[in-house]
This record gives sequence, structure tokens and C-alpha cells, in this order.
Amino acid sequence: MIAMSGHMQVETTTHKKDQGSILGAIKRLVTGESLFLNHFTPAGGPGEVYFGTALSGDMMEYNLNGPGIMVQSGSYVASSPSVDMDIQWQGFGKALFSGESMFLIRLSGQGPVILNSFGAVYPIQVNGEYIVDTGHIVAFEETLNYEVSKAGKSWLSSILGGEGLVCKFHGQGTVWCQSHNAGSFGASLGPNLKPR
Repeated sequence: MIAMSGHMQVETTTHKKDQGSILGAIKRLVTGESLFLNHFTPAGGPGEVYFGTALSGDMMEYNLNGPGIMVQSGSYVASSPSVDMDIQWQGFGKALFSGESMFLIRLSGQGPVILNSFGAVYPIQVNGEYIVDTGHIVAFEETLNYEVSKAGKSWLSSILGGEGLVCKFHGQGTVWCQSHNAGSFGASLGPNLKPR
């Protein structure tokens, strides 16, 4: 939270408001999210809340009304109380080879969801097959299936070309991508930092 209206009330719980659950909190922890959720409620009229993120980039609002969406760890910011949050195991092999978290956040129900990206966020409409670098995925509709694969025709060309592993999406739906990759950014910035 960056700022909020003076009449905004904040309540912290481990899950949905008035439905605290330690299991829900533990599930969020394994995705890299916070143990607690803050609930913002205006008292006596409409109010405003401004949110910020750790890395510089875009924030997007998505109105969830149909298929759920799968969100990468660190991209979830906020949602309406009518949106349910759960986790989904993406498989040890996919996580190990993609370099991403073993769990994804699954958002379902109806209402607005706010996500963030590192850099610009843009949607890609998939109709058939589409390939996305694993470090550039923000979220995707659960109507899509995916597999982790090498980027090139051979492992050697994938490694030498600098692309490594990618996600191959199949089906129909939307993938939201980010223009920057936090891991690559850290790797390029690290050698230039002076020791304290």
C-alpha cells in the first residue's frame, strides 16, 4: 500500500475476511506470497487505495469472469473479496527445468484482480501453440495447457543461443507476459555492484 483515503479501515487476516485459515496462509507461503492478507474497507462511502510493487513495471487490472487464471509467484497484488485464491502444483519437473516456482497461484471466481510485472505487461492471444520464455510469464488463463521445453531444435542451440528453456502453450486463451526478466536483470546488475 502506498496511500489510501483517511476513512479506509485495514484488517489483516490469514485468508478471506471473516474466514481466517492457517492452511490458506501456508499455501500462499509456498508460492512466495505473504502469510497475511490485508483487507481494505471504506467506512461511510467510497474510498481509494494506491498500491505499489517491489520491481518497477506495469500493473494491470483484469476482470475475472469465467475461466480462472494461473499467476506466477510475485505477480499477484490484490483482488476483490469475491475472488478465490488457491495454489496449484505445476509439477517438480516443470519447476526444476523452468527455474520458476513449483507452485502457481490459481485465481477463480468473479471480480477485479490486480497483477504486476517487471517492465511492461502485454497480453498474447493463443490459438493453437505459442512459445514464451519461462522468466517472462506473468499469468495465463487456465484454459491453456503448457509444457517446458528447449527453445531451439537441439539442447546445444538452445544453450548457445541464450534462450534455454521455454513454455509451449497449447489451446485457446491469453498469456500475459512481462518485458523484463528479474533473474536476468539481477545477473547483469550483480557484477557491477561494489561490495560494502
